[in-house]
Amino acid sequence: MGKYRTHHCNELKKSDVGQNVRLAGWVDTIRDHGGVVFIDLRDHYGITQIVVNDSTLLADINKESVISVAGLLRERAAEAANPKLATGEIELQAESISLLGSSLNQLPFEIGDSKITREDIRLKYRYLDLRNPEVHRNIIIRCEIVNYLRKKMRELGFLEIHTPILTSSSPEGARDYLVPSRKHHGKFYALPQAPQQFKQLLMVSGFDRYFQIAPCFRDEDARADRSPGEFYQLDFEMAFATQEDVFTTAENVLYDTFFHFAPEKKISPAPFVRIPYAEAMMKYGSDKPDLRNPLIIEDLTGFFADVDFAPFRDKPVRGIAIDCTGQPNSFYDKMNAFAVDIGMKGLGYITAKEAMTLKGPIVKFLSTAKQAELIEKFSLQENMAVFFISDSIKQVNGFAGQIRAELAKRLDLIESDSYQFCYVIDYPMYGINEDSGAIEFTHNPFSMPQGEMDALLNLDPLEIKAYQYDIVCNGVELSSGAVRNHRPDVMVKAFEIAGYTREDIETKFSALFNAFHYGAPPHAGMAPGLDRIVMLLTGQESIREVIAFPLNSNAEDILMGAPGEVTEQQLREVHIKVR
Repeated sequence: MGKYRTHHCNELKKSDVGQNVRLAGWVDTIRDHGGVVFIDLRDHYGITQIVVNDSTLLADINKESVISVAGLLRERAAEAANPKLATGEIELQAESISLLGSSLNQLPFEIGDSKITREDIRLKYRYLDLRNPEVHRNIIIRCEIVNYLRKKMRELGFLEIHTPILTSSSPEGARDYLVPSRKHHGKFYALPQAPQQFKQLLMVSGFDRYFQIAPCFRDEDARADRSPGEFYQLDFEMAFATQEDVFTTAENVLYDTFFHFAPEKKISPAPFVRIPYAEAMMKYGSDKPDLRNPLIIEDLTGFFADVDFAPFRDKPVRGIAIDCTGQPNSFYDKMNAFAVDIGMKGLGYITAKEAMTLKGPIVKFLSTAKQAELIEKFSLQENMAVFFISDSIKQVNGFAGQIRAELAKRLDLIESDSYQFCYVIDYPMYGINEDSGAIEFTHNPFSMPQGEMDALLNLDPLEIKAYQYDIVCNGVELSSGAVRNHRPDVMVKAFEIAGYTREDIETKFSALFNAFHYGAPPHAGMAPGLDRIVMLLTGQESIREVIAFPLNSNAEDILMGAPGEVTEQQLREVHIKVR
């Protein structure tokens, strides 16, 4: 018999009855039935019921104490069996109990209720929160997903290669975490926002297929689907690869992963839908479209061009048609209130009534011919409605996307039992900086422009598209990726358009730029976010539910007290003075 245990708490079955065994774990519950005490003993694997007839064995033992129990395994009475437990047909008659780790009698929260406890309390006592079987299971599933992803990547011929954590600061789109150097006065390392340059250098080094479960560090604000500080991604890169080669690999890996861990759900088959960026913004109001939502946004700018309706005059207009059967008037009032809450001036609408007569505040501005045109455009039928969104070019699509999502939510249109994947492609290479008016990169500056040098020389920069793409699942962006710019001449011209000089490139990206002068293959890749994959597969609303020790929304580690102050001596060693 082992010193602490001979079996795990989910391992024993009816066939083991009559054995002398020892179990170890945490006291989940204590139920005193007068003369006999029942304990649910919990470990990493499950729960077994312990029967204690001698109450002296329970001295100083509270809930969440760690104990080792030895005794005879027996069968539960038929009426006492618990079909919800794997061990529900047996129980351990305690003959001896050893207290291995005592627990305070007063817990900050009940383990089973940890998910409804305030987040700051959960994170302060995260080790207790992680004992909640549901939270515990999220971390187990995360581990299983990581192992499965590694297996898939190796099967596809990818090598797992680790890239540096201490590296140089690089403009990747977010703030760096800086690490002062003790040996080099006044100089700093940076934690990598992504292994971007290193994985490209690996392709130049002659490796054909690279991957790693890569830690990334970005000093950015938290969201439900983004953890501040650090996150992990399935980072991969392929030499001699096109955009379609990357898509094929991602479809293989992601479809198999989601099917393996959620076989009961409907999953988009390969090839995943490809949606150009401009189309995504028009039809869905987002570059992260949730395809479970069947509503489509229509462009009505041309329709209203000759309609004398002041709120829509000289502005883009979008329309969304819905079936509003059974909806009370308050439905429209609530949607209008929602529109105002998100920053719109209001939300116009019309409804189709009996004999296809249109009703609503806007109808009087529409001629009979215009009403017929609207009915045809949306294939309107009785008890349908069209909502109208109009605002500046900059805001109209985003507002329409939020109205689309809210309508689907209120009408319960989301197909909740599916994972719907798509690629958003053809991102614009450049955009206009709102503050300076200068041309800037809109996405990854290391991407290859479509048309390469010819496009850079002969097209308006705002018309140039890049070989950049995102993969989206259920409205969550899982990954960005790109075909990389591997030609030094194209790189110089591309950065020049964005206001960089050749000297800037040689200074900021010297390793990559120099390497491209020694024979660089075409290469491409992407990096699906591990945390977001786990969040989707476990059905969690927040990414912090699938990270063992997350920072809070204010980028603080409440458990460990980080960020925290350090001593003056530590600051002196790295040549830092706090201002």
